[in-house]
Amino acid sequence: MSNDGAQIYSVGEISTLIRQTLEDEFPYVRIRGEISGFTRAASGHLYFSLKDEKDVLDAVCWRGAAAKLQAKPEDGLEIIATGRLTSYGPRSRYQLVVDRVEVAGEGALLKLLENRKKKLAAEGLFDETAKKELPYLPRVIGVVTSPTGAVIRDILHRLEDRFPVHVLVWPVMVQGDGAAEQIAAAIDGFDKIKPGDKGDKKVPRPDLIIVARGGGSIEDLWAFNEEVVVRAAADCTIPLISAVGHETDTTLIDYAADLRAPTPTAAAEMAVPVKSELAGAVMDEAARLARLAPRITVARKTMLDGLGRGLPDLTHMVGTAAQRLDDWNARLGGSLKGGVERRLRRVAQSAGGLLSPAQRVSFAGRGLERSAGSLVRGMGAGITQRRSKLLQTERLLEGFSYQRVLDRGFVLLQGPDGGTITRAAKLKTGDDVTLQMADGRLGARITGKEPKNPKSKSKKQDMRQGKLL
Repeated sequence: MSNDGAQIYSVGEISTLIRQTLEDEFPYVRIRGEISGFTRAASGHLYFSLKDEKDVLDAVCWRGAAAKLQAKPEDGLEIIATGRLTSYGPRSRYQLVVDRVEVAGEGALLKLLENRKKKLAAEGLFDETAKKELPYLPRVIGVVTSPTGAVIRDILHRLEDRFPVHVLVWPVMVQGDGAAEQIAAAIDGFDKIKPGDKGDKKVPRPDLIIVARGGGSIEDLWAFNEEVVVRAAADCTIPLISAVGHETDTTLIDYAADLRAPTPTAAAEMAVPVKSELAGAVMDEAARLARLAPRITVARKTMLDGLGRGLPDLTHMVGTAAQRLDDWNARLGGSLKGGVERRLRRVAQSAGGLLSPAQRVSFAGRGLERSAGSLVRGMGAGITQRRSKLLQTERLLEGFSYQRVLDRGFVLLQGPDGGTITRAAKLKTGDDVTLQMADGRLGARITGKEPKNPKSKSKKQDMRQGKLL
């Protein structure tokens, strides 16, 4: 084992030395790069990487610092991160602990804005078919803007000049950290007021909402490009006018709103008509109606007179109808009397050809007697014929009965199981059998010995006869 005198460190010791060296050499750095792999842990800490064309640097932003960031980190955003370098011993990595984040120039913001616009448009938040029509004359207008500054004064003055209405102002921050959340909460708050539900403070539901802010740079207007604001505007059920910045300024809320106004003052002009012009138009219509009413009356009277001349004489029509009714009445009386007489004669003629009930009963009785006689005779002949046939069948069955065979000297042999024995092969020596004779039954047992030949006696008799040859 060689010993060159070099100091031996443990893993923990060398890791600590590396961390101290990094923190001492780079206590405060600003690094420019593009965010990649951004994640927000459940603890609130932010983890991401900063990359350029060649290298990647791990970065972490603790929860306390993350809540104070002016720009919200997200993938693809080019930023300038301020913090200190340190190392994470358990993974042998060095990383940047971020304290502050700045967007790296207007170009990066425009790129982020374009990507976000495409994403939200793909979700349908900017569809023209979802746009709501503005009310012609709103009674209550809700304004979401800063309570100080020229914007709210311009809107109130313009509304007062054109058509004074009830205005509700929801004060919010219009730039800086937390501005987007306040603007979204204000839009959602107006939308949650139910119609007719005035609540404890008697706040009516707005018929129209104006979201307004004065002009500024893209960084100043960035709160109106945040997703939370765009989604709140798209989900709002109350018609909404976006009036953010000057005519050339465009934010994402402009695409989600139902109408975009080039300036806050123009938004007030779009919200209400000019009261004096409206009153003048009403007066003009009233004067026109006053001029036209007599002419219309005369024209209608002339038309009515013309229609009246085209009608027939009602007195003549009623007289003619009454005369026709009298004629029909007279003809109807004669027709009824003649009709009744004709029907009476027809009934009398029909009655002459009818038989009385007694006659019908007598005829039916005689027919029944004839039918009954025929039935009795037929039944007697049928019974005689069937009795003769039955006797013939009885004699035929008697002739075929096995009892008659027994009378002629034959015997019915039955085996031990009661079955009839017709073959000697079915019996063996010792079997008990039954002999059925004409006058009774006898039991017997098979011995197996064949009886003496009965023909021996006949042979002796034949011997007595002698031989012919």
